[in-house]
Amino acid sequence: MEDGGGNRKNNLVWVKIGLLLLFLTAVFVLYRTGAFRFFMDRQKVIAFIDSLGPAGFLGFIALQTLQVVAAPIPGEVTGFIGGYLYGPALGIFLSTVGLTVGSLAAFTLSRIFGRPFVEKFVKKQTMEKYDYLLHHKGAFLVFLLFLIPGTPKDLLCYILGLGHLSTKEFFVISTVGRFGGTVLLTLGGSYIHHHQYYRFFLLLFIAIILVFLSMVYKERLEKIFHRLHLKTRREGEDEGR
Repeated sequence: MEDGGGNRKNNLVWVKIGLLLLFLTAVFVLYRTGAFRFFMDRQKVIAFIDSLGPAGFLGFIALQTLQVVAAPIPGEVTGFIGGYLYGPALGIFLSTVGLTVGSLAAFTLSRIFGRPFVEKFVKKQTMEKYDYLLHHKGAFLVFLLFLIPGTPKDLLCYILGLGHLSTKEFFVISTVGRFGGTVLLTLGGSYIHHHQYYRFFLLLFIAIILVFLSMVYKERLEKIFHRLHLKTRREGEDEGR
């Protein structure tokens, strides 16, 4: 007869299998029904949220959550729509809630199912590029990566779930690190809704500059972060001798 610990272990395995099948089914349905293309059409997304009436808040949060978990879905569209529908303050709040829930969901799925699961959704080149983060215990380094425009933050949520960060550390990093981008997208949507085109183009100009700088310095910064990781690891090894 198996003891209680053995039964709990077997039950946990079946729970993991069930969750994995549920997640894969959801991704398959999204792909087959063309839901990914739906996210690219701003007017369709706005009409869908409006059709929910009072539940539109929850619908928007769910869409923001989904676009993180299903990483190929563009978050720029939903972030922009948040500002268009709800204005700066509420739009930023609702987007932050949805992005945080989605980030934690991706991080937790990765932690539960491990690397074989993550490798189904994250390209090998991306895994290799950020593999050093899995052996790095410095939360500040990860936070800096989240601040850089153009970094694949949704995919990083999955990758970081394989590393040393605690859930609490990841919660703070992902929430604060995404905030700047959330503000820019939300303000852009709000400006368009209120026909404040001069403000929108000024914001667009700032965003273009930030993206340009990130394109120029992103690889350089990531190499610096990688060297910092190696230096920190060597120092830790020296102290442990």
